[in-house]
Amino acid sequence: MSASIKECLELQLSEMEMLFSMFPRKGEINLEDANAILHVQKYLDNIRETVPPKIEFSVSIEVDEDKVRADLHVSLPHDYPQGATPQLYARSAALDRELQKQLNENLLLHIHSLNCGELCISTAIQWLQDNITFYVQKSKLLTKSTPKSQEVTSQTLFHRMWIYSHHIYRQELRKKILECAKRLNLTGFCLTGKPGVICVEGMKEQCEEFWHKIRYPNWKHISCKHTESTESEGKVEELHLFPTFEELIFEAHGDYGLRNDYHMDLGQFLEYLKQHQCEHMFQILFGIEGKI
Repeated sequence: MSASIKECLELQLSEMEMLFSMFPRKGEINLEDANAILHVQKYLDNIRETVPPKIEFSVSIEVDEDKVRADLHVSLPHDYPQGATPQLYARSAALDRELQKQLNENLLLHIHSLNCGELCISTAIQWLQDNITFYVQKSKLLTKSTPKSQEVTSQTLFHRMWIYSHHIYRQELRKKILECAKRLNLTGFCLTGKPGVICVEGMKEQCEEFWHKIRYPNWKHISCKHTESTESEGKVEELHLFPTFEELIFEAHGDYGLRNDYHMDLGQFLEYLKQHQCEHMFQILFGIEGKI
C-alpha cells in the first residue's frame, strides 16, 4: 500500500477515537470485526504485512424528543477520506421501506456535497439526528391515513430467501452471517464450505436488510436464487420451516492441500432439506434433481 493509504488509515483511527468519545456507552458503537482497529494499528506499526480488513461498524443513535432510535451502518474504504467516500446505510424501525430509502438517498446527497478529503462520519451522524424526526412524523401521518386492513397485511408479509455462494469459508464472514440473522430475528441456516447456501426467513424488510448487509459492499460470488412471500393476517409462526438460525457443517469430500478447497456432502444436505419439507429447493439451487 502507498504512503497516502497509510495516511488515510491513520485518519480513520483518529476518527474512530473521536466517535468512541462521542458514544462511550456499551452498545452505541458495534464493530463488525472486534479486532479491525487492532489490525489497522498493527499494519501502521509495520507489525502486520498484509492489508488490514476494512473498518465496518454501526452507530446506534437516539433522538430524545420522540425516543426514536436509528442505526447508521458504516464501511470505510481503505482510501477514505482522501479518495473514496464511506459507504453508509441508515435504518430505523420507525420508518417503512420507502421512507428509509428516501432518508438514505438524502443522507448520501449531503455527504457527497462535502469537500473531498474531509472526515464525515460525525457529520453524517449529526445530519441523521437533525433530520430523522421529519421522516418519523411523515410516517405517522401515513399510518393514520392507512386503513387498518392494509396495515395488518403490510406488517405480516412473511418472506424466505435462498442465497447461493461459490463457497463460505472465512471465520469472520460466518460470524457476521450468524450475528446478522440473530439480530434481525431471522430463522434458517448457513451451509458452510463449497458450495455455500444460506436460507433466511422472517419479515420481508428484515430479510432484505440481511441480504443487503451480507453482500455489501464486495461479496462477488453470491446470488439470491429464489424468494418466497406469504401474506398472513394472523400469527406467522406456523409459516417457518426452521425453528432457529443455525450453521450447517457436513462431512466434506476431498482435501486439496492447505486451501481445504473441498465440496460438502450434498447428500447430507438433501436429507436436511427433506427433514424441513423443502427438498424441492435442491434442484433450484444446484440445477439437478436431488436423490438420497
